Amino acid sequence: MDRSLTAVQLKGITKRFPGLVANDSINFELKKGEIHALLGENGAGKSTLMNILFGLYQPDEGEIWINGKQTVIEGASRAIELGIGMVHQHFKLVQPFTVAENIVLGNEPVKGLKIDYKLANEKVRTISERYGLKVDPQARIKDITVGMQQRVEILKTLYRGAEIVIFDEPTAVLTVQEIEELIEIIRNLAAEGKSIIIITHKLKEVMALADSVTVIRRGKVIKTVTTDETNEQQLAELMVGRDVSFEVKKTKREPGEVILAVDNLKMKGEQGKNALNGVSLDIRAGEILGIAGVDGNGQSELIYAITGMRKVEGGAVKLNGRDMTNHSPRDVSVAGVGHIPEDRHKHGLVLDFSVSENMILNTYFEPEFGKTMFIDYKAMDTLSDKLVKEFDVRSSGIHTHARALSGGNQQKAIIARELHKDPDLLIAVQPTRGLDIGAIEYVHKRLVQARNEGKAILLVSFELDELYALSDRIAVMYEGRLMGEVDAEKRDDQQLGLMMAGNKATADGRG
Repeated sequence: MDRSLTAVQLKGITKRFPGLVANDSINFELKKGEIHALLGENGAGKSTLMNILFGLYQPDEGEIWINGKQTVIEGASRAIELGIGMVHQHFKLVQPFTVAENIVLGNEPVKGLKIDYKLANEKVRTISERYGLKVDPQARIKDITVGMQQRVEILKTLYRGAEIVIFDEPTAVLTVQEIEELIEIIRNLAAEGKSIIIITHKLKEVMALADSVTVIRRGKVIKTVTTDETNEQQLAELMVGRDVSFEVKKTKREPGEVILAVDNLKMKGEQGKNALNGVSLDIRAGEILGIAGVDGNGQSELIYAITGMRKVEGGAVKLNGRDMTNHSPRDVSVAGVGHIPEDRHKHGLVLDFSVSENMILNTYFEPEFGKTMFIDYKAMDTLSDKLVKEFDVRSSGIHTHARALSGGNQQKAIIARELHKDPDLLIAVQPTRGLDIGAIEYVHKRLVQARNEGKAILLVSFELDELYALSDRIAVMYEGRLMGEVDAEKRDDQQLGLMMAGNKATADGRG
């Protein structure tokens, strides 16, 4: 394969939305067999540009060239005909269907007048083995992990013959182990001759994976470089247009009174198995307790129990000494709990509400927003304007539907709302998931500031660097139990890894 040949060339692409120029005369080039990262802040215009390439949007100006020929891509079906596939950030899968049924959907093999499911399973098994994706064709989507669901999305594009594959924020919802596996998969695809575009803001992954990087800031291309001639610091500065500090400044302090006390919590999971097996922990004012663990070991159920989103079978949750066990989510929120949820679409936002309406989802009944049965929309908009500016939530206006925001800006809107409540306890689950480096820096500062102001913070993250940087203590969960704690100041990845694998810590902190 001649890697000097061009697979994609975008010339002068411009896309406007009401009150916003998302792409401003962008030029972009992807070579055959290349892994090219499209890097930028949340709302920089990366996804818009790739949605144009995949036919989901039409450009207002500019030209698209595929394999040396100018073309118009009227829709996704035309993009697929041209050999373009897109793995979306939010998966497009039918949950009750099997893996194979999702992959062949719309292009099913038939035998007579019926779909040949046996052949579909064989085709999926063959293609998954060829690319090292290892999925069970007969498993149902609702029963497999997020990482496996992403593999299904990749297989969907490959099944349809994609030679150009776009990954939109591919690691945003993956664990550390799943990210490592995905990087290997993408490398294998490139080695097979596929041309890859990765939309991302994660600098480590760019440097580990990409051949070239194009940086976009506020809709314009800032620079295109090879990874051999740059580094993370330079890329961060190109992204945000200023110096960026990767260091979290956190002074040691003595914690105060116990804010949250969890005692011997027990809960069944969705499959009827024990999801929490007697979890007990305390968090004091002015400290951050980090929770480490492989996804699916009871972290979500612990948060559901504390926030009142799911009933527990045993144990107690106390906030400032008050028993809040099995209280409603509103009771828990009013009692002084802020919650940045794991799934921003399911539990964080009403996507068809405006940004402004989402800012008062858990406070609309307060006197500040109306003393009658009607909401004071002027007060709502005033607050929303303030929070949008303070947290740099980028959109075409506060009356824009939350659905129209980029994933990172949706996350910033939730964080703005929850911190504005001034809670005694802030529960932050994957708080920087989907955020760019500048926004991560800002969120980390705000969490440390909240801790310094005497808030108790429960942090759940799959990013070990984030846990070590922010936490005062780190507790490890495995199969619904706490395996012990480690000192965040004395980093020991080996010990933490052993505990995450089920080895309980001893009194001296060793497994």
